[in-house]
Amino acid sequence: MNTLLEQLRELDWRLDFDPGALSRGLAYASQDRVRLLSLSDKAIETSCEGSEGHFYTQLIRLAPKGLGVVGRCSCPVNFNCKHCVAAIAHLLALPPTGWQVPMPFSERQVDDLQPVPQLILGSHAQSQYDLRSGRMVGSQQHRAGLLFDYGGAQIHGKTAKPERVHHRVKGERLAIARQPKAEQAWRDTLRQLGFKEALRQSLALPANSAEMFELPSDEHWLHFMREQLPTLREQGWQIDIRPGFQFDLTQVEGWYAEVEEAPGREWFDLELGIVVEGRRISLLPVLLRLIQRNPELLNPQHLQRRKDDEQLRLQLDATRAIDGRPLQVMLPFSRLKPVLTTLGELYHSDQDPTQSLRLSRPDAARLSQLEGLDLNWQGGEQVREMARKLRDGGKTVINPPKGLNAELRHYQLEGLAWLQTLREVGAGGILGDDMGLGKTLQTLAHLLLEKEAGRLDRPALVVMPTSLIPNWLDETARFAPALRVLALHGPGRKKAFERMAEHDLLLTTYALLPRDLEQFRELPLHLLILDEAQYIKNPTSKAAQAVRQLEARQRLCLTGTPLENHLGELWSLFHFLMPGWLGDSQGFLRNYRNPIEKHGDATRLAHLNARLKPFLLRRSKEAVATELPAKTEITQWVELSDRQRDLYETVRLAMDHKVREEIDRKGLARSQIVILEALLKLRQVCCDTRLIEDRGARPPRGSSSGKLDSLMEMLEELIAEGRKVLLFSQFTSMLALIEDELRKRAIEYVQITGDTRDRRTPVQRFQAGEVPLFLISLKAGGTGLNLTAADTVIHYDPWWNPAVERQATDRAYRIGQDKPVFVYRMISRGTVEEKIQQLQGQKAALARGILDGREKEDWRLQEEDIDALFAPLPRLA
Repeated sequence: MNTLLEQLRELDWRLDFDPGALSRGLAYASQDRVRLLSLSDKAIETSCEGSEGHFYTQLIRLAPKGLGVVGRCSCPVNFNCKHCVAAIAHLLALPPTGWQVPMPFSERQVDDLQPVPQLILGSHAQSQYDLRSGRMVGSQQHRAGLLFDYGGAQIHGKTAKPERVHHRVKGERLAIARQPKAEQAWRDTLRQLGFKEALRQSLALPANSAEMFELPSDEHWLHFMREQLPTLREQGWQIDIRPGFQFDLTQVEGWYAEVEEAPGREWFDLELGIVVEGRRISLLPVLLRLIQRNPELLNPQHLQRRKDDEQLRLQLDATRAIDGRPLQVMLPFSRLKPVLTTLGELYHSDQDPTQSLRLSRPDAARLSQLEGLDLNWQGGEQVREMARKLRDGGKTVINPPKGLNAELRHYQLEGLAWLQTLREVGAGGILGDDMGLGKTLQTLAHLLLEKEAGRLDRPALVVMPTSLIPNWLDETARFAPALRVLALHGPGRKKAFERMAEHDLLLTTYALLPRDLEQFRELPLHLLILDEAQYIKNPTSKAAQAVRQLEARQRLCLTGTPLENHLGELWSLFHFLMPGWLGDSQGFLRNYRNPIEKHGDATRLAHLNARLKPFLLRRSKEAVATELPAKTEITQWVELSDRQRDLYETVRLAMDHKVREEIDRKGLARSQIVILEALLKLRQVCCDTRLIEDRGARPPRGSSSGKLDSLMEMLEELIAEGRKVLLFSQFTSMLALIEDELRKRAIEYVQITGDTRDRRTPVQRFQAGEVPLFLISLKAGGTGLNLTAADTVIHYDPWWNPAVERQATDRAYRIGQDKPVFVYRMISRGTVEEKIQQLQGQKAALARGILDGREKEDWRLQEEDIDALFAPLPRLA
């Protein structure tokens, strides 16, 4: 009797094995998988048939001092495995007489069993650091694993010599001969379908579980799953698709859109989805989660690079009816592009995924982009009709009013049609045409159409800068004499308040409206129109607060510069036009201003453009007024005089020190007033030293202004050539110094500043050709003047905002101009003026991005800009 086996019988040897090995080993023992190879007092050697016909050898001993069983096995586990359990259990179940006789296995030879090919498909998602972008990027790996099934035994890999597969079927052991030619034929089939052997390991399928193959691209995988896999199934291939395989797809049967309108409400709900296995499934929560993980999907440039036939895989919030696996579909970018473009900006908030989106009525304009997707629409007839009208508003053929004494140009007819469309759908908008394209005329035509249609049963009110009252009176009398107009201006206006309802058109000013608010608040209006609407760019100003309190069926803004400095100004206009549509100011700052202005976010810019487009009509003269002559812009460089150079350096050093101290104390953002004050002094020195010199002190020797000297030479030459000149400066004190020089040279001129009461006379004299020169302060004359007699514009001193300078230039370069226009900007070389000119181009990028739909460049004032603005003058050569 063997001492080792007796000891094992007396010991609780099962405690030395983990539960998994114990249960699987006991099952192996009951299946007669163990054969005794040798037996001694100290060791047992056995052979055990493992999975897939593999045989492993076990050597079992007892550790000294009762420390348990030590079982070594040739299987991958090696120590105290299930095979060791099977060996011990098998031997202890035999009678002692059976311990002495090794019992060989008996197997039946099978030589003609043909294998069945099996293909396992799996995917693995991984993330890795991308050095170029500095971000973690995701990627997917996909593998096809090839196995050969011999009567239930699965084998893979090539064989160099005849080999048999050992397999047990219903207790019978089989030794099945592999069929290398058949196996190779199945490999060749995969290669013909485009597969190649995978040379790298992947977690898409377990290592050494099959022969690994791969395809070169997602497009090839898609083609294989749709076109080739069904053929393999027909040929008898077994297909095992593992959970998570990216291309385990379900057919999309159709697309739908459902709109639920709320009667009398300013919002509607939109659900957009697909039909799969006969079920409607909303795409919105799936897309929202996808976009939150991959925000680049909303990038317009990224979408543009995607081909229409490219596919995006989506895992839906539903399972397959057959096996309960998550439904996966592939959607073409030809359909996704309009969806993402239309709804993209609505995904920026951190909202939870929902079956539908709640949209404001003005956002119905975006639905027109979905019309070409062959959707099954349900509900929403009113908002869809609104979308179609806004889409086609400017293209609608419209007849001008009969009472209009003017022939509208093609773009003015489009503007009139657009204004009428906004009125039809109950929306406001910004007519943002360039100066000189006839915004006033288009508005008068709109008012006349309303009157002739019988809809002008309440007055229309136009709020404007004081200087524009005469212009509106003149143009109404000239182009729309049928309109009964009343100007509520001057000290006698209060007597006319009781007669306001009798008129078609009321005119007032931004300065007077807050004072007369009680009178206007009691008066229902048909239209409320803001001319030069940038006057309410500060939403907390008295004028902005006043206009928002008036009641009107439609609100309109007229401005050639809807955006001058930052997006907050545009928000203020829309807060007047359609309160709440763009959210509150803080939400707009968070969702649009900061991403666009601080971070140059092209995606947010594109989405904001798309939302605003139906309600902002912007045309440039270059695009529509092709009859205008050429405009030439020239930078006239001038050198500072010696006196100016000395004073400039003195002021620069003092201001630089003051600004640095302020920035150190408060930071750059909170030091703007001190910075602008310092720059103002430097700009004044560039214009003329007398603007800041002590008038009581003895005047220094030398010229006070190299720029003024250069200007006089220019003017004498230009006037001698018969040119008609507009001269702009921001400083009325500078204009006074220029006047002194003009008198000395006997050059005739007229002038408008903020103190000018009679603006008509100087305009009429200049337009009639009585004088060759018009001096204008930039603030007083930047709007409301038609000076097409001029063919030359001179900007004596530059300012930050190029839009303001452009408005001034447009006094001459506008409809009616028939001469080439030359625009001179006088810049003192090497000074703060030169730096301002450079920053102008950067700042103009914000306006271009919003108004023209172009990409925004970075225009923020940085600390290096401060260094440049206060840099010392370059040395003279």
